[in-house]
Amino acid sequence: MLLTITTTHKPATDLGYLLHKSPFRVHSFEQVFGKAHVFYPETTGERCTAALLLEIDPIGLVRDRRGPSGEGYALEQYVNDRPYAASSFLSVAIARTFGTAITGKSKERQELADTPLAFEAQISVLPCRGGENLLRRLFEPLGYEVTAARHPLDEKFPEWGESPYYTVGLKGTLRLSDLLTHLYVLIPVLDDDKHYWVGDAEVEKLLRHGEGWLREHPERELITNRYLKHQKRLAREALSRLIGDEEPEADEVAETRAREEEAIEKPISLADQRIGAVMAALRSSGSKRVLDLGCGEGRLLRELLKDKTFSDIVGMDVSHRALEIASQKLRLEDMPAMQKGRVRLIHGSLTYRDKRLSGFDAATIVEVIEHQDPPRLSAFERVLFEFACPRTVVVTTPNVEYNVKFETLPAGKFRHKDHRFEWTRGQFQNWANGIAERFGYAVRFLPIGPEDASVGSPTQMGIFTRG
Repeated sequence: MLLTITTTHKPATDLGYLLHKSPFRVHSFEQVFGKAHVFYPETTGERCTAALLLEIDPIGLVRDRRGPSGEGYALEQYVNDRPYAASSFLSVAIARTFGTAITGKSKERQELADTPLAFEAQISVLPCRGGENLLRRLFEPLGYEVTAARHPLDEKFPEWGESPYYTVGLKGTLRLSDLLTHLYVLIPVLDDDKHYWVGDAEVEKLLRHGEGWLREHPERELITNRYLKHQKRLAREALSRLIGDEEPEADEVAETRAREEEAIEKPISLADQRIGAVMAALRSSGSKRVLDLGCGEGRLLRELLKDKTFSDIVGMDVSHRALEIASQKLRLEDMPAMQKGRVRLIHGSLTYRDKRLSGFDAATIVEVIEHQDPPRLSAFERVLFEFACPRTVVVTTPNVEYNVKFETLPAGKFRHKDHRFEWTRGQFQNWANGIAERFGYAVRFLPIGPEDASVGSPTQMGIFTRG
């Protein structure tokens, strides 16, 4: 089985520092189940590829097996896909050969190890028990661009149909340690099997390697169950420790933090100015079907409902509690049938491809992107601009440069405790221009709120349009 990892970071041969393996020689490591070889088929300053080749000894595996009856000669033990298809054997090899890299530590280049870089990974034969759809559901929310080529059961007998095996490509900008961690966890999840005994220690491994991404993953229950070989006791323990008392406490904390942000911005009526600017952009676009992503408690939805120009309005949020509050504030239960038919509330994630998001004239993302972890932004970008692809997209986000003007905001603090970042005007414009170039949009920028000559306006807005 073969895994390759490629980077175009310059100089690309820095990949050797990150993996702690010299690009200029072959490295071989004895494994209990065979041998692992690390080599570099491509080493230039512009592009460097590291390959992990795993040789499984299938006969040795059977000879070393100790069953309860001392037997072990069933045909399946000799005739299987273990030597050829990526599985938990490859996960173990990743952990053992790239042990330091997977922790994110580097004595010589720690700054490089902490930096998101452009990576491409390819697995030559990966079993996807659940098909390409599951493959995408696992990797796309983590920000990867996924390609998959399915293999037939037998090229000479096409009537036998397709196999569950794929050649899989993953492309993204992230830390190398995150890439290795995702592969370590998700390869056996896709295979839905493990070659070794799964006990309490596996719960600790899952929580350690899932730190920072598994808790918010839309398929966390499936990942947990498959990783722990469907052992219900272990899965319950892992999910309990992973999620904790997420509902409703997490929503209550989010509500409190939102009120704190509103209090900071209230003296300049920024919330009202934001809604007014977004509504003006939507009206000028000629849109009738509007999608509000991260709709929260429905403030923009209420304004949209007041204007009969907008015939189909959908609000989506990841928080069930926020949707409940939105429903109450919109008075959906008491709304006349014709008015009620114009608006829908749906639960969903911004980083998960969703067919319900297709077919809209416009989408709004008002003070939402700053709540996303930066490595997940690429997944959000593809969900919205590539798959949903409305004609108009309106994005607003705080301008961090203006924070010095808020007297009640301590220096160096974000406006909301859940913000993962707050961008300068230059950072926002660089991000937006990159989006426009990649996905075929034009973008223009408008300030929202009182504008200061040196630090700009408190909120920045990008309006994306496509022909």
